[in-house]
Amino acid sequence: MVLITPSTTQHWQAYYALRFSVLREPWNQPHGSEVLADEASAIHVMAIDESEKVLGVARMHESAISQGQVRCVAVATGQQGKGIGKLIMRYLEKVAMEKGWEEIVLEARENAVPFYESLGYSITEKSYLLFGEIQHYRMQKALPLSE
Repeated sequence: MVLITPSTTQHWQAYYALRFSVLREPWNQPHGSEVLADEASAIHVMAIDESEKVLGVARMHESAISQGQVRCVAVATGQQGKGIGKLIMRYLEKVAMEKGWEEIVLEARENAVPFYESLGYSITEKSYLLFGEIQHYRMQKALPLSE
């Protein structure tokens, strides 16, 4: 497994297809809802296997001065619990530190809170209810100062 930035049409199609199948389709959301308005300014990463099958995806953007926000983290069904999400998050944290960002924030679905807590993120507040049923929590992690 390797982490790459989507760069080809095929990569982007597979990237968004995974986001749709994990984060939107189970709640009967329309195709296209997986694409956000600010995609062009975000940092994107995807985990692929040796056959270039997409195993996981995520994106991050600067949401405030010295702060990154991670969104749309998705790991393929059947691949969850194998360390893919952790690898993606560590990569994004490294990129954030290289940019001099001091913290990362995210809005975690309730079922993902334990995963983010295991990576050092803390709940700062209960946030919104997505699709009328998926409770989200605002989480934050301070990043170590670069040397």
